[in-house]
Amino acid sequence: MRGHHRRRPDAEGHIRRPEEARHHREMIVGPTKVLFMDEISTGLDSSTTFQIVKCLQQIVHLGEATILMSLLQPAPETFELFDDIILLSEGQIVYQGPRDYVLEFFESCGFRCPERKGTADFLQEVTSKKDQEQYWADKQRPYRYISVSEFAQTFKRFHVGLQLENHLSVPFDKSRSHQAALVFSKHSVSTRELLKASFDKEWLLIKRNSFVYIFKTIQLIIVALIASTVFLRTQMHTRNLDDGFVYVGALLFTLIVNMFNGFAELPLTITRLPVFFKHRDLLFYPAWIFTLPNVVLRIPFSIIESIVWVVVTYYTMGFAPEADRFFKQLLLVFLIQQMAGGLFRAIAGLCRSMIIAQTGGALFLLIFFVLGGFLLPKDFIPKWWIWGYWISPLVYGYNALAVNEFYSPRWMDKFVMDKNGVPKRLGMAMLEGANIFTDKNWFWIGAAGLLGFTIFFNVLFTLCLTYLNPLGKPQAVISEETAKEAEDNGLPRETVSNGSTRRNGSMKSKDGSNNKEMRETRLSARLSNSSSNGISNGISRVMSVGSNEAAPRRGMVLPFSPLSMCFDDVNYYVDMPAEMKQQGVTDDRLQLLRDVTGSFRPGVLTALMGVSGAGKTTLMDVLAGRKTGGYIEGDIRISGYPKNQATFARISGYCEQNDIHSPQVTIRESLIYSAFLRLPEKIGDQDITDEIKIQFVDEVMELVELDSLKDALVGLPGISGLSTEQRKRLTIAVELVANPSIIFMDEPTSGLDARAAAIVMRTVRNTVDTGRTVVCTIHQPSIDIFEAFDELLLLKRGGQVIYSGKLGRNSQKMIEYFEAIPGVPKIKDKYNPATWMLEVSSVAAEVRLSMDFADYYRTSDLYKQNKVLVSQLSQPEPGTSDLYFPTEYSQSIIGQFKACLWKHWLTYWRSPDYNLVRFSFTLFTALLLGSIFWKIGTNMGDANTLRMVIGAMYTAVMFVGINNCATVQPIVSIERTVFYRERAAGMYSALPYAIAQVVMEIPYVFVQTSYYTLIVYAMMSFQWTAAKFFWFFFVSYFSFLYFTYYGMMTVSISPNHEVAGIFAAAFYSLFNLFSGFFIPRPKIPKWWIWYYWICPLAWTVYGLIVTQYGDMEDTITVPGQPNQTISYYITHHFGYHRSFMAVVAPVLVLFAVFFAFMYALCLKKLNFQTR
Repeated sequence: MRGHHRRRPDAEGHIRRPEEARHHREMIVGPTKVLFMDEISTGLDSSTTFQIVKCLQQIVHLGEATILMSLLQPAPETFELFDDIILLSEGQIVYQGPRDYVLEFFESCGFRCPERKGTADFLQEVTSKKDQEQYWADKQRPYRYISVSEFAQTFKRFHVGLQLENHLSVPFDKSRSHQAALVFSKHSVSTRELLKASFDKEWLLIKRNSFVYIFKTIQLIIVALIASTVFLRTQMHTRNLDDGFVYVGALLFTLIVNMFNGFAELPLTITRLPVFFKHRDLLFYPAWIFTLPNVVLRIPFSIIESIVWVVVTYYTMGFAPEADRFFKQLLLVFLIQQMAGGLFRAIAGLCRSMIIAQTGGALFLLIFFVLGGFLLPKDFIPKWWIWGYWISPLVYGYNALAVNEFYSPRWMDKFVMDKNGVPKRLGMAMLEGANIFTDKNWFWIGAAGLLGFTIFFNVLFTLCLTYLNPLGKPQAVISEETAKEAEDNGLPRETVSNGSTRRNGSMKSKDGSNNKEMRETRLSARLSNSSSNGISNGISRVMSVGSNEAAPRRGMVLPFSPLSMCFDDVNYYVDMPAEMKQQGVTDDRLQLLRDVTGSFRPGVLTALMGVSGAGKTTLMDVLAGRKTGGYIEGDIRISGYPKNQATFARISGYCEQNDIHSPQVTIRESLIYSAFLRLPEKIGDQDITDEIKIQFVDEVMELVELDSLKDALVGLPGISGLSTEQRKRLTIAVELVANPSIIFMDEPTSGLDARAAAIVMRTVRNTVDTGRTVVCTIHQPSIDIFEAFDELLLLKRGGQVIYSGKLGRNSQKMIEYFEAIPGVPKIKDKYNPATWMLEVSSVAAEVRLSMDFADYYRTSDLYKQNKVLVSQLSQPEPGTSDLYFPTEYSQSIIGQFKACLWKHWLTYWRSPDYNLVRFSFTLFTALLLGSIFWKIGTNMGDANTLRMVIGAMYTAVMFVGINNCATVQPIVSIERTVFYRERAAGMYSALPYAIAQVVMEIPYVFVQTSYYTLIVYAMMSFQWTAAKFFWFFFVSYFSFLYFTYYGMMTVSISPNHEVAGIFAAAFYSLFNLFSGFFIPRPKIPKWWIWYYWICPLAWTVYGLIVTQYGDMEDTITVPGQPNQTISYYITHHFGYHRSFMAVVAPVLVLFAVFFAFMYALCLKKLNFQTR
């Protein structure tokens, strides 16, 4: 079973491997002969893992490939497939060589692998200071700890180490190299083939993402139709400058809509970047091969969308009727779309993460927007910002569109009087009045500028992808305790830092500082004084029920009632998937569970097992009442009484596989939060005070061995905070503090190495020893972990039971059952019973034996015994009563609100990536607008200046509000995932949770508005009166608040924050159109005036303008009209009345209340979690 002497697979057998290594899994197809594979078995059963590794072994031996693979919890038979072993510990190679000699090496050091111990598990523990002693086999000498450094030195003197050293000391003979070993080109195939493959892939992705492009086009059509009916040609005249400014608004809206239509490129590109960086670093292709199809294949869609927009809007809005001007506008709209797509792709390539791109991209857009020439004309831009005018792509689009329209005969053939009484062509006067370039060549200058920006942004996109690396690459970080222990062993700290790493990095305390208490600790020997000398022997002894050496049952602070669960002939169906119906299936329902019968009892640890797809998690969800759809049949009883989900949630716990927790709270805070919401005020005759709850939390932390980590922040999985194994134990603890009688655990050891899995399983065993009923689904258990269970419920594909009963000592009862079946092979020595059981009961085994194991089980004595047991457990014991609770939740509405508010306060306070981002953006926006519109409030000489101020106010509120909306969405989405788990656990109702989150935003938005208002008000030099400043603050505050609540509402009606972002953006165009900036209220057609009154941004602009200028009687010049007072102009041009402020103020408050209410309502009524 050996391959080429330089081409054999290696298995890395110690948990201290460099977990910070890249997670690239190279494809087997192609010329690749070297594969690095990291934890490929996570989530697979041991039988499937064995088959995959067996296949890879054939690739190595037959294809002369080299594979280096790390596995979690490898079963003995999987371990036996490897040729060579690399054993790493604390950054040093302890052993590297043939698998056949690894046990011989450790025996020469005085250590022996026990009889029923997997070799891989032995190797993981024998180098650990706290696990080593149990394997000492030299009875002639007293045990002493052998450090990793000593093992490494001893290996150099071992015959395998000497052979390895001799092999490495001989220079490699290049003449023996294969001719394909040296390549002369950077990429495997020619540029032409790369381009063809890239274009084919891009087109395939476009077809599979067709919904996005169809949605964009439909959205554009809807906005175009609405805009066309707002700027309807029957309402659009060409009589004077006022009419001209309405056309400017229509052109400006055309520019902005088509500009922001390219925003979809941002999330689409960022989503694809991880795969691109992987392919780039593996030299699949250069960056330009990726970007060129990306750009070229978007052109047809831009052409279609441009045609749709111009065809729908051009003549309907009443633009110049000449055909050449129609096609010129079509060209400009197309170039604007291409420029926008290139811009958003460049932002994606530069920022490389959605959070940074949303904020960084918004900053770019803000600069381009404000300096685009339509809010503040070029002549009014301060000299320190004039460079921004020339680099804004909107300048070129805006000027080109305006020149194309106002140079038409219908504008140029009419005359108006200028301020000196001299007649001037209306079109020229319009261009001058709007501060637009009057040279007709500006159409082609603008078109060339847009084309140049398109090329520049796409080149920038390509350069970013060529030279920049992905953000957040893992860094090697270890805990202080690990480093100190290594130093005690004589190993330099630098060596450890290079070798012993954790993917999650070191944990931080809640104040951000490193704290030794919070470090990852080796908890393997915590119970060693009372139950065992090490993990594995501890598991086999501490965890075996009925053993004389079993750990004593632990007392708990709070009493609970042990409860049993039994279920008889449970069936579960879902609606037949459409794909299966297309393949000819005629049934309306698909059955996932079939006649499942069994029982779970107090003090008995039950394993729920089966091959992948057998229905383990499905059965657990059905029994726990977590299914959100489907059809359930059968009888489920709790201690003899029919199961009632409302009461069952109060006495049960469910540990989900994904370990969902709020990332910004500590372990202790997570447990306190769960305890205060789930523990009632009284249990029996005992009052449950806050002190008792805290004492109970401390007891649970000790039980699950998390007391030394109590102040560690939970963090995000795989990014920060707790390790996977610690998160598993936290998940268990969160359910234990609810004092449940029945606990379900879905794959508590999935994704863990054997040693970490042993720690988690001891936690599970400790829980069972308190007298609780515990059932676990489990994948790939080692022999020790598998035999820690008392009973087994085994399912086959199709959701049918093929074994339900005791395991017995050394799994003997289960083995005897299957070996009694004719044709089933006997189990081999040292073979993992769990793997053997799955192999002999597989579909292939059924075909080979021509039998159905489910039918065999239903005719067995074991099945009859289980039916009798279920029948007995279905009868309530005399003197007992059914579960009853006077209220649905343990706490009152007020209590739920207080607890939720407390957790939200901690989450927000410890979320600098959320609050600092929006605070920084608001600060930048305020300083930017203040410096651009410097002291503009002191110069109100004409109507154009007033329009500039209105534009500045409108822009600030829109951009800051949209940023608030966008940044709150990921926070709400992450916490909603936790909310689904906590609500299903019966912790609270949706209303107090939502109100708490809504209330939590109030102080942060208040702070945000405070410094924004002070900066903008001072730098723009508005009138310093208390009333005007208060109204400016009031309108800005509730505007930012309703935008924030609007973002929360969009998440509550969407399955994720990406969809929420698209949904929110769909209404931004309508908010802009009806804000009163592009088209004043008196000019809006009567059939659309209703939307103006329900547009929140319109009320914001109304409030800002009327409170600052509604009472000013200063005279201003109005082009083409007599001089007017500011208040008169505001009233007659914009339709704003000072007296109406009494209505505007409460309406702004009502918008915030409405969006908050809709968020709470949708959170309560809608559930996007499908199980």
